[in-house]
Amino acid sequence: MAQNILIDLSTLDLNKQIVAIEGIREVIPHRFEMEQLTGILKFDIEEGIIIGYKDISDKEFWVRGHIPGRPIMPGVLMLEAAAQLCTYYYKQTMKDDRFLGFGGIDNVKFRGKVVPGDKLIIIAKNKELRSRRAIFDTQGIVDGKLVFEGVIIGMVV
Repeated sequence: MAQNILIDLSTLDLNKQIVAIEGIREVIPHRFEMEQLTGILKFDIEEGIIIGYKDISDKEFWVRGHIPGRPIMPGVLMLEAAAQLCTYYYKQTMKDDRFLGFGGIDNVKFRGKVVPGDKLIIIAKNKELRSRRAIFDTQGIVDGKLVFEGVIIGMVV
């Protein structure tokens, strides 16, 4: 994957969500500590793009133990947030209530840190969508800087 951000973020109002947490909960089954999305900012099937975000607070379950005194969001949770966003896209596009789980991740690179107080913007661009599999290019951005990228493969479980 290229290091270029998949969408021009200046074209997006980062404070205007189109789906709030309640709407996400209607589609995504994760709850409590495993809920990794705060809202969705853009969902465009024709472009194959979905953009969501997670507000990172100092109350996250990992803050106390993941680098005490200097908490950093674990990369695996960044990928989980992206996977949940991809699942939302899949379920809403395919009108499918089955569970879409990890089938694989490829070409993952972590390029920056995410800490309490950050707003992690997550972009997923659909590359392939089938009844049993979905593939997305994903990226995470904080303050206009790429913090992670990778390909997420979802498989119906």
